[in-house]
Amino acid sequence: MEPVLIGELLAGLMFFGIIGFLLLGFPVAFTLAGVSLGFGAVGMFFGVFDPSNFGSLPNRYIGFMTNEVLVAVPLFIFMGVMLERSQIAEQLLLTMGKLFGNLRGGLGISVIIVGAMLAASTGVVGATVVTMGLISLPAMLRAGYDPKLATGVICASGTLGQIIPPSTVLIFMGDMLSGINSQVQMAKGNFAPVPVSVGDLFAGALLPGVLLVGLYLAYVIFKAFTDPESCPATPVPPEEKKDLFRETMVALVPPLLLILAVLGSILGGIATPTEAASVGAVGAMLLAALRWRLSFSILRQTVVSTATITSMVFIILLGASVFSVVFRLMGGDNLVHEFLSNLPGGRIGAVAVVMAIMFLLGFILDTFEIIFIVIPITAPVLLALDVDPVWLGVLVGVNLQTSFLTPPFGFALFYLRGVAPSDLPTSAIYKGILPFVLLQIVAIAILFAFPGIVTWLPRLIAG
Repeated sequence: MEPVLIGELLAGLMFFGIIGFLLLGFPVAFTLAGVSLGFGAVGMFFGVFDPSNFGSLPNRYIGFMTNEVLVAVPLFIFMGVMLERSQIAEQLLLTMGKLFGNLRGGLGISVIIVGAMLAASTGVVGATVVTMGLISLPAMLRAGYDPKLATGVICASGTLGQIIPPSTVLIFMGDMLSGINSQVQMAKGNFAPVPVSVGDLFAGALLPGVLLVGLYLAYVIFKAFTDPESCPATPVPPEEKKDLFRETMVALVPPLLLILAVLGSILGGIATPTEAASVGAVGAMLLAALRWRLSFSILRQTVVSTATITSMVFIILLGASVFSVVFRLMGGDNLVHEFLSNLPGGRIGAVAVVMAIMFLLGFILDTFEIIFIVIPITAPVLLALDVDPVWLGVLVGVNLQTSFLTPPFGFALFYLRGVAPSDLPTSAIYKGILPFVLLQIVAIAILFAFPGIVTWLPRLIAG
């Protein structure tokens, strides 16, 4: 058998081997590195892999740690955790619940709006789902909401942080696509390519995020008209209406100002994502101090939580680097290129197949696991086929939002199950997210058919 064929065969087997070990419950980072090292050893035996290629890994790791763009990740995580500890989400949920309570489906509408605001100011999915589950779910169930609708709205709204800036997923994807696009363009003879930045992805994701929020709101309003018993109104007592305007201003204005400061500075070209993230982190501490919620204990909890989440993501990234080196140098890139290039439909068919594969992987893998495995081996081929990198990144972001919603390993479902009442069946949570998964697919189809929804704002900002 030809060495090239042996290498490509081993690369394909390694990909499916990693999926198999992850399904068995092995830790992600160590599975990526361990299985890749094992297949690298097999490749050495057959003479299709040179172990000296591992010499590039230390420089890669140092590059990750010194990458100014990736410094934004722990800062945005810190901002999100600090805002969650300062109970801004709790005040928002309670106030918006009163504001929309007189409407059928009002509590559902308030959860979606608050979910979007928290996504734009925190981007931490776990904290958002848990907070809304603790506060809104009991209120919705007491009001007579259908448990399936209530749990579906909370899970879907809590995952908006995956796509609405400042999303940590978009930061990683922006950094990856920037490097891949430069390499692809240089290989095609374009030595002065238009750079792709995290700010471009943030701008591109803004309208798709609004689109998703609109689809969620439309579904709740549809349920309010067609099945009013599933989402009844919850009228606010007259004595609580007196200070409602002041409560609304107090709850809304601070997070809105923080959102404008962070996103506005990035989209306006005033600050880089890392600089804006530092402003957001300091702003979150100021908001906590204004609410008399800033203490050494809360600061310590926030720092520990930030370090834990950041370490988890970067360890997966380091394991994925080992996988990328072995897969690429055993000929996996050629295998993927031949497969995607020969699909019917050209580049559109190739993108559709990659989106379908990512959607299916979302049932069994986490978002970061998917982007660290799939993006490095598919993006070079897609960008070589002249796919717009910003459109591709945002499309992947919307697609992978479903990985938090789809069973059996949808983390949003686990977060909500952990704080939901014990008498609420898990089946209600699983059934509740189905309409929202379908709405995600509709959103992907719309963005697929109308790329301008993604590319219009970045091009407008770029002039």
